[in-house]
Amino acid sequence: MSIQPHAVHRLYEYRQSLSTKPYASRGKNLVRCGRCLLEQSFCTCEHRRLLPCEAAFALLMYDAEVLKPSNSGRLIADLIPDTHAFLWSRTQPDPQLLALLENPDYQPYLVFPGEYALPGQEVVTEALSEVLANQGDPEQGKRPLFILLDGSWREAVKMFRKSAYLHQLPMLSFSAETLARYQLRKGSRDFQMGTAEVAILTLQSLGEEGCAEALDTWFKLFISSSLATRSRLIKNKPEHIQSLKEQFAFQVETLRLK
Repeated sequence: MSIQPHAVHRLYEYRQSLSTKPYASRGKNLVRCGRCLLEQSFCTCEHRRLLPCEAAFALLMYDAEVLKPSNSGRLIADLIPDTHAFLWSRTQPDPQLLALLENPDYQPYLVFPGEYALPGQEVVTEALSEVLANQGDPEQGKRPLFILLDGSWREAVKMFRKSAYLHQLPMLSFSAETLARYQLRKGSRDFQMGTAEVAILTLQSLGEEGCAEALDTWFKLFISSSLATRSRLIKNKPEHIQSLKEQFAFQVETLRLK
């Protein structure tokens, strides 16, 4: 099945064109797929499917973030058809990004911790599906557009503070309880979340449980396939990776039958 390149693929190619030398990542000697950036024998591209999702996403990526094979923002664009991607610039914001934020077909939300909100900036902390259900006529028919700041935590804070156009957007912020529940289910205690994981919580908040579950499985497949290039144990036991592929295919088919 042939699927066209998405926004992150195109941004990756553009950012590569600006580089004077190859990006030196961990595992730089691996022969990688040019799309998913996994080692070729673990490429997941043939399993990629677009989901029937009502949400839209815009990834605002810090400099070389798009070049990193470990970047999980790419996974959102793999599955969510209405995904946009832009390089962040402090002094020259992308005109297409600014136009997207002004597009009357969308209601943008910045997904970011509420404690960083500026005075007067709206913060939504409850289930977004309930908020949208209670909105009046002015917002009816608008597709929610979620802005994700893609980079390290320090870079994300810098992008927010140095981008005045983000300060007028309502924030979607997850409570400590929501984050703790997710971390407990994931079995993690480091409280560090990848961009794809933030998107999973966002979809859950919107009531898009099926899409959230499919993205969660796609993220797990990405992690397992990445680890497989470094672990002889996983290479000798591919059943887990195959199980994730089958689980993802089942979830996609279930969504399409609804």
